[in-house]
Order: sequence, then C-alpha cells, then structure tokens
Amino acid sequence: MANHLQLGFQDASSPIMEELIEFHDHALMVALAICCLVLYLLTLMLLEKLSSNTVDAQEVELVWTILPAIVLIMLALPSLQILYMMDEIDEPDLTLKAIGHQWYWTYEYTDFKDLSFDSYMVPTTELPLGHFRLLEVDHRIVIPMESPIRIIVTADDVLHSWAIPSLGVKTDAIPGRLNQTSFITTRPGIFYGQCSEICGANHSFMPIVVESAPLSHFENWSSLLSS
Repeated sequence: MANHLQLGFQDASSPIMEELIEFHDHALMVALAICCLVLYLLTLMLLEKLSSNTVDAQEVELVWTILPAIVLIMLALPSLQILYMMDEIDEPDLTLKAIGHQWYWTYEYTDFKDLSFDSYMVPTTELPLGHFRLLEVDHRIVIPMESPIRIIVTADDVLHSWAIPSLGVKTDAIPGRLNQTSFITTRPGIFYGQCSEICGANHSFMPIVVESAPLSHFENWSSLLSS
C-alpha cells in the first residue's frame, strides 16, 4: 500500500515487480551518468577555448557514435528479458477470470465448479474502521501464496484495466477479447489496485483487492464460498 507523499514504488510482492524495480534503478543510473557527462562537456565548452583538434577529431566522432549504441544495448537487453518473463506463463496452479463492468468487477475461479462473485467498492458511509477509503471491496480475491496464478481479463461493456502495482500486473480488459497474465505472490498480505483505464464517470470507483494467504486458508475459504 502506498504511503502519503510516497515518491518511489510500492514494496514488491512478486518476482516480476522486483525485476521491474531493479530495471528502473538501472535505467536511472544510466540516465544519471549521461546527464553528468553532458553537463561536464557543456561546462568544458563554456570555460575552455575550442581548438581545431577538438572540432575535427575523428576519434571523438567515433566515440559519440559508438557510446550511445552501447548505452541502448545496456537498456534494451534487461528490458527484453523482463518483457519475456512477463509474457511467459508456465503451468498455473490456479486460473482466475476477471470481467470488468461499469463499475465493478466479476471474478470466476475456473478451476472450481461454482465459485464466482461480484466485487463492489465499499461506500464510505459503510466502511469499517481502519479500512482504506475508495480501495476496499465487499468481496476480495483470495489466492494461495507462492503459487503461479493466471489471470484472464476481459470486459463486458467498455475498456477497463486490471492493475495491481505491488504485483507488477497491469492488463487491459477489452470487450470481446481475452488477455492473460500471471504472477506469484512471495508473501502473505493484502494488495490494492484500481482500474487503470478511463472507463466512465465512476472510473475511480473500481478498486481491486487481492488477499494472498497460505494454501490451507485458501482451501477453507474456497470450500465455504462454494458450499
């Protein structure tokens, strides 16, 4: 959960999010090095008198041609690696279908016979003490921790987007199309997200709450909800 005036990312709760944060820091260090080099050269050009050797040096032209290519490779290789990791879906332990409506979510546990429910935002007037306003829902998604989870996302009316920042998950919900992604939670906890698509007047009132719990807790929850 993000804190007030927080400038950085939320704490990572999945391996993909850990990789995204690491790549973000790596890209920032590369950008910082480029800015320092450019600032140094600008300062040098303002303070030093340019000579013909500096202007016409072929070695300098060779360096400022090859160096940007090396920088781009340093950014592209880890970026492509994370992209393939996000798209690759191994054999999941659980498949969950999320359907976006105006303005709530419907969830179906496809591995169970009759396990589905609608998830609405809890109004502020009915919010229990200590819960988050505009983020709490009446029915949370419960998943087993440390298990590969596949999410199939679609929409019933307009464009939506199923996003959990701390899990590194953001998938568009498009009517008539099935998009899928996967994640693994590395620790128990409650993770909050919202619809990240401008889907109408109540766009900001489509929260998503994922509760990661041990397998035994998930089995008890699913058996109670199915009965």
